[in-house]
Amino acid sequence: MNAELLLPVTALYTGLFLLLMTVLAANVVRQRLGGKVSLGDGGNRTLTQAIRAHGNATEYVPLVLIGLAVLELTGTSGAALHLYGGLFFLGRLLHAAGMTRPSDVNKARQAGIALSWLVMVGMAVHLIGCKVLGLG
Repeated sequence: MNAELLLPVTALYTGLFLLLMTVLAANVVRQRLGGKVSLGDGGNRTLTQAIRAHGNATEYVPLVLIGLAVLELTGTSGAALHLYGGLFFLGRLLHAAGMTRPSDVNKARQAGIALSWLVMVGMAVHLIGCKVLGLG
């Protein structure tokens, strides 16, 4: 059977985010093993950062992938989908990198969350304004 992929752009970004989430999860495990911590963070700041980097991605990524899929299903152009997906992926990479830095607040983390929120708001406006209200 020759089936055409229904959501090729969403599939691409889902694959990329699966890889990112695996790297972030592996970092948590690495920190746990290194610090001999089975549950929680054991007061280990580096482990706490790894846990939050993974957790933060887990909180944001699924919502954006759902939004990307809805946009793709409603006929949004490939260019717009790749703009949203690519910028969001860049934002999450920056955020994850910033979360591994010693300082609590740094430019990579700030840029990553700003870019992530910008994409989320852009997608929300696109979904509500163009797709629901027919304004675009």
